[in-house]
Amino acid sequence: MDLLHTVILTVHIIAGLSVIGFVLLQHGKGADMGAAFGSGASGSLFGATGSANFLSRVTAVLAAVFFLTSLALSYIATSSPRVSGSVMDAAPAQTAPAAPTQMPAAPDSKAKDIPK
Repeated sequence: MDLLHTVILTVHIIAGLSVIGFVLLQHGKGADMGAAFGSGASGSLFGATGSANFLSRVTAVLAAVFFLTSLALSYIATSSPRVSGSVMDAAPAQTAPAAPTQMPAAPDSKAKDIPK
């Protein structure tokens, strides 16, 4: 179960970092307006609209992978049996000290003057 947890956690981290990267690569809504006036954005690798479709689809797939690995990690974390509920369960048992006998009063104490 530890190997499965490690693999899912690794995929989860890679998917999360990839989603961040692909979101940062995407153009905003106002970037298309600049391409219409010849700013050179239309000459990209995928064409004027090809990169937006490709990047948005890859981002959607990575977001789905991130969501599924989140669910898998939460299931693994809650389904593992708990050995102990407390750290104190592992501590050695101590016996209670014997009850003290009646303490003798100090010679200059006024405890003997108090009525019982």
